[in-house]
Amino acid sequence: MQYKEIQNIAKDTIKYIKEIIVPGMNLIEIRKLCEDKMLELGADSFWYWNIGAFIFSGDETTISISGKRYETSDRIIEDNDIITIDLSPQNENIWGDYARTIIIENGNIIENIKDIQNVVWKKGLEMEELLHKELLKYAKADTTFEDLYYHMNDFIKEQGFINLDFLGNLGHSIVTKSEDRIYIEKGNQKKLSDVKYFTFEPHISTVSSSYGYKKENIYYFVGGKLKEL
Repeated sequence: MQYKEIQNIAKDTIKYIKEIIVPGMNLIEIRKLCEDKMLELGADSFWYWNIGAFIFSGDETTISISGKRYETSDRIIEDNDIITIDLSPQNENIWGDYARTIIIENGNIIENIKDIQNVVWKKGLEMEELLHKELLKYAKADTTFEDLYYHMNDFIKEQGFINLDFLGNLGHSIVTKSEDRIYIEKGNQKKLSDVKYFTFEPHISTVSSSYGYKKENIYYFVGGKLKEL
């Protein structure tokens, strides 16, 4: 299985879960549905602490915690709710890594950001889109992980947001062993193009907000130009 295929398993699982999430479901049930779907689509396991779906809802979306300590909450999905799902399928040590924040209003999934009525949630998702656009504009083959760390964290602050990540980083390389990952963090002088693939996954909020937002893609360079996997 190729990286594109395993990443598509994660993307297709998000599409699937968005079709069946309804108020009244709890996060434990949603996690199981996501993990079962990824296995059905071709994943053979989950690379991140054996957690296939890292899920939070409501005001827990601001939580940033290692998978080593993570336990899925039994919170119930409400008629108006925000859910963050981060998926980590793998097949023979080939990783996928994909996260999205899902908005529910009046019992329905809101597919288009422009249609979100909750202004706070709308601004959070708009900011995630802006960050990924800024990544594509700024990152070059010779950009270092540290350069990207400082640029994107400054950009987050300039836009009135904060980085929620418990280690302060914004993504990592895609490898075959978790301990071999390198991060978008200060002190990392490796060039982005020194790795085959890397994630960009800003976990953000505002100082006064009870809600967090995450959007994660895998990126790679083709002919010196950054592309989404």
